[in-house]
Amino acid sequence: MNSEGLDKLFSPRSIAVIGASQHKGKIGHDILNNIKEFGFKGEVYPINPKDKELMGYKCYPSVLDVKGEIDLAVFAVPSSLVLGIMEECGKKGIKAVIVITAGFKETGPEGKKLEMDLVDIAKKYGIRVLGPNCLGFMNTASNVNASFAAISPLPGDIAFFSQSGALCAAILDWAIKEKIGFSKFVSLGNKSDVSETALLRYLADDPDTKVILGYIEDVKDGKEFMKIAREVTAKKPVIICKSGGTKAGAKAASSHTGSLAGSEVAFDAAFAQTGIIRAASIEDLFDYAVAFSFQKLPQGPNLAIITNAGGPGIIAADAVERSKFAKVAAISKETIDTFKVSLPKGSALNNPVDVMGDADDQRYKIAVNGLLKDPNVNGLIVILTPQSNSKIKETADVLVETRDGKPIFASFIGGKLVDKGRDILQDNKIPNYRFPERAISSFNAMVKYKNSIDLPKEGAKDFPVDKAKVKKILEEAARSGQKEIPEYTARDIIESYGFRLPKSILAKNAEEAKVAAEKAGYPVVMKIASPDILHKSDVGGVKVGLKDAKEIEAAFEEIMKKSKAAVPNANILGVLVQEMVSGGKEVILGMSKDPQFGPMLMFGLGGIYVEVLKDVSFRIAPIIPREADEMINSIKSIALLKGARGEKPADIDSIKEGLLRLSQLVTDFPVIKELDINPLKVFPAEGKGGAVAIDARISIELEKQ
Repeated sequence: MNSEGLDKLFSPRSIAVIGASQHKGKIGHDILNNIKEFGFKGEVYPINPKDKELMGYKCYPSVLDVKGEIDLAVFAVPSSLVLGIMEECGKKGIKAVIVITAGFKETGPEGKKLEMDLVDIAKKYGIRVLGPNCLGFMNTASNVNASFAAISPLPGDIAFFSQSGALCAAILDWAIKEKIGFSKFVSLGNKSDVSETALLRYLADDPDTKVILGYIEDVKDGKEFMKIAREVTAKKPVIICKSGGTKAGAKAASSHTGSLAGSEVAFDAAFAQTGIIRAASIEDLFDYAVAFSFQKLPQGPNLAIITNAGGPGIIAADAVERSKFAKVAAISKETIDTFKVSLPKGSALNNPVDVMGDADDQRYKIAVNGLLKDPNVNGLIVILTPQSNSKIKETADVLVETRDGKPIFASFIGGKLVDKGRDILQDNKIPNYRFPERAISSFNAMVKYKNSIDLPKEGAKDFPVDKAKVKKILEEAARSGQKEIPEYTARDIIESYGFRLPKSILAKNAEEAKVAAEKAGYPVVMKIASPDILHKSDVGGVKVGLKDAKEIEAAFEEIMKKSKAAVPNANILGVLVQEMVSGGKEVILGMSKDPQFGPMLMFGLGGIYVEVLKDVSFRIAPIIPREADEMINSIKSIALLKGARGEKPADIDSIKEGLLRLSQLVTDFPVIKELDINPLKVFPAEGKGGAVAIDARISIELEKQ
């Protein structure tokens, strides 16, 4: 749909309220009253056939009876009337509507059909739709409050959108108490048309918005969301609180990747790759928002701490150490020398700087000025606990007067005693947090964002591969209705994309197995070959370290017997006789298709690390080289690959290449639903290095008949 409609939606010159009412308590009354009381300067057209005039505005039976142009129509009528009125809006040439009305897809199949019909009408006439089932929106820059909220927001530079209308109402009330203002405040409702993605695109270039906040439960189109989010976060911070869906991806999955993946994992990966800051709670969401809104970005991770109490200073330092991106600043010798002569004996002069319990505002001023001038300091947190000699209001004034461009965070800990100081800080855009950990979490989020926008541009790596061969294999499998690709065919697929494999030969009987073993070279591994037996070891379908023809014959008979007993109806193709690869570290590469974001890659160490500890990392394909590095380095057991306890470091570059090749494969073939390369044996970087894919399994999606 067109982008012009969003301009008409958020900055209309004229508004029609359909279902406007003179009765207090009716939604149609509240919307019209909000539009009037918020000071909207354009034309307002109440629509209600029962009234001639409402709140000083001339009332009309229908939008078709209005002579002037209407940019925006707000629906406050029963759901049964919505479609007919949408048709009238289309004929009138209205290009934006807000459907406040509930009773659509949130109610079941009939409501879903009604919503689909609503969207069809909107597409026919090129109308942008906010909702249905929403609170409406507010735009403080244009004096528009097209909602039925009980209160209106303060002006500010934070844009907020939410799928939950009730949450919007609660946040508005809280934000006024905290003196937090908004540029836009939007309730998305059912997202029949205007979604979080459309809003991100619109807000990216909104001159009134500095920070974008969102509360979401899902996204409509994961790929498009990621594409737009990358563009938007390059311009301004996007902070999102995502809830729900923790079990959405926990369906019966046959692969390791599929069983470990899930909705939350996919969102974490998508946010990490696009530069979105994920807030764990609504409190975090607004803690971070205030920091970004009030302060400039830090130019580095080094945070200095000033405190008048040892305990909170230590708590703050611990929080910095635990954070992922912030660091405790190493204060320069020059600054420490200055403090030695200007602060009283007993003051702690390293970081944290403890100005002691009897510190007044002037002592704070010395410490603040000294640290802000220190080139090793990128940001400052000032902790104050109310003590007998504390000058709380005056200390707040010091922070206002001495700020120099570096971000300053305050944590005035207490209640009524520190209220006046907090008010001064809030009025002068210095973020204050009730406890220092929240301030440090906010600084950490700012450093994370600064790091992300400073990253060099990088494109996906494209390897020469045999795409045609894989296409043929997968098309034949789909034609035959084969969801699970047999191992020997899966091997052909990954080999076509550049993975090194051990020699492997399919044998249909014991005699063929003996010949195959001679060709592969003893010792060998034997595995049952069946598209119906996924976890071969579980059914006794694997034998390793076979050293001669006698062991081959015995192993063949045993594998066949146990496999047929475990899965009587399995289609058994024979036994794979495989070169035995010894040494190296075992890792797993995998992919599981997420319903919202598409192919999601997984990496981890093999064996117990994936089975029990679940020490794995995820990213959405396609990935770039830097994201492959991030996947490898983010697992907790990375030290084992880098050479812990004197072991030789594994060839990590070969793992990186494997992830990039896997990314290319699953991006080229969206039909692949799940894929595991397990194990991938990685050899020491010293010498030949490299990696060999020992085992692979692939499942594909079949078209629904």
